[in-house]
Amino acid sequence: MTVKAKKYLGQHFLNDEMIAKQIADTLSLEGYTDVLEIGPGMGVLTKYILEKPITTHVIEIDPESVEYLQANFLNLAPRIIQKDVLKYDFSQAFENKSFAIIGNFPYNISTQIVFKALENRAQIPEFSGMFQKEVAQRICEKEGSKVYGILSVLVQAFYKADYLFTVPPSVFIPPPKVESGVLRLTRKADYSLPCDEKLFFRVVKSAFQQRRKTLRNSLKTYNLTDNLKANTIFDKRPEQLSVQAFIDLTLAIETDQ
Repeated sequence: MTVKAKKYLGQHFLNDEMIAKQIADTLSLEGYTDVLEIGPGMGVLTKYILEKPITTHVIEIDPESVEYLQANFLNLAPRIIQKDVLKYDFSQAFENKSFAIIGNFPYNISTQIVFKALENRAQIPEFSGMFQKEVAQRICEKEGSKVYGILSVLVQAFYKADYLFTVPPSVFIPPPKVESGVLRLTRKADYSLPCDEKLFFRVVKSAFQQRRKTLRNSLKTYNLTDNLKANTIFDKRPEQLSVQAFIDLTLAIETDQ
């Protein structure tokens, strides 16, 4: 299948049937009966998702792609959403139902898509798809790595993150200058936090915004007591802390306030 050589919103269209099927097969189909594909383009991945025993919805902002999908996927037409996914209220399509997310995500909004999924995690038990390789690795990385950061901690607080496979530039039109990576996020059985969620997000972001500094310096605006600051955890840099350590740190700060 040949896909029109067109780039929209930073998206590179997949042009490899085998890779498309592999991505579709990342769906476990467990815990949901609906799936939303983000940025389907000309439907290379879509047709393999449609083979699954699940109700497929797609969201696409590009009018030409929407027109193509409506003409070539007649059974899908009622569930083609022509919207900007970052501005779309998922409840319009799914109300309170659970659904999975999948896609070949546009590079320049991929992290924003992840954050939107986190905001709606109560409805999203699974999230899989393709990112720029370094972004996919960052999401799945563990503590102790230079690429471990805000995205790693916030995603892994709620989801089990698995880096599945790497995709070369040659399978896209137009070919990107970097490799891509496919991952799957599986929501944890208990995805609630034992600490204040908003404070947790703030602590993680504050720590990594000055990642070269120790926590004692990067978190000094929190006006912590001397007793808490004496804890040896504040001698560490943020990349040294596991997700659980960040949760424990947030609990300690919450108690200290």
